[in-house]
Amino acid sequence: MNAGTGQQLIASADLARLRQAKYARRKTVNQIALALSLAAMAFGVFWLVWILWETLRLGLAGLSWAAFSQMTPPPNEVGGIANAIYGSFLMVMLATFVGTPIGIMAGIYLAEYNPRGWLASVTRFVNDILLSAPSIVIGLFVYAVIVARFKSFSGWAGAMALALIVIPVVIRTTENMLQLVPPGLREAAYALGTPKWKVIMSITLRAARAGVVTGILLAVARISGETAPLLFTALSNQFWTSNLSEPMASLPVTIFKFAMSPYENWQQLAWAGVFLITLAVLALNILARVLTRARH
Repeated sequence: MNAGTGQQLIASADLARLRQAKYARRKTVNQIALALSLAAMAFGVFWLVWILWETLRLGLAGLSWAAFSQMTPPPNEVGGIANAIYGSFLMVMLATFVGTPIGIMAGIYLAEYNPRGWLASVTRFVNDILLSAPSIVIGLFVYAVIVARFKSFSGWAGAMALALIVIPVVIRTTENMLQLVPPGLREAAYALGTPKWKVIMSITLRAARAGVVTGILLAVARISGETAPLLFTALSNQFWTSNLSEPMASLPVTIFKFAMSPYENWQQLAWAGVFLITLAVLALNILARVLTRARH
């Protein structure tokens, strides 16, 4: 063996040791990162399971036929949250019916008609602000525009505040889902002489239907638990009312008011309301996941 060959062997051995040391360091760092990630996940799951367990335990204990059939009671008397359930359902559905068409049409404009124009840029900027704005700010805005002007809390004002939360979520989801539709589908339809509005209605929007519906469901899940906007707009009502021009009860506000009280029957009804909202939001999220999976 000559000197050159010996030096090459030594260099190869040194290089192998360096690679081995580098691999060992990377493996150690990977194990540390994995351990920290698992610890963070366990920490979050622990609190989540605890919250869900307390909601299930105390919520089921507060459920009864009276909770679904009677109005919110005075302290230490038998009653329920039927008016709050009805008020929440009415305002959430009205907000969804108002905000969904606006959000879908705005998303179609951003994705199909003018994706790079100045109006689209301004709309996206404003939409980003609305997405990140605290809900209490939206409630205060509606209070100043509607409640203070008409000098009355109302279900209409509550539905309007919730609709302003729905709109940016639906806009963002609709735009993103339409952008995922392959351009070839549009080009094939245009080649056959199909008008643009027909392409959007029959091709692109249908292809993105599952994603758009998922965005709507997630928006509904978000507004179902909003409390701050309703405190400024719909306030509350101890009695059953279908008049949207009057103050109207809602589950989030009733939960807030009853949970802060020292009365045991109110606290039980608050936990029953928490359980119902959690169940509704869970069902909407599961439905959204199922639709998203069906889309793929």
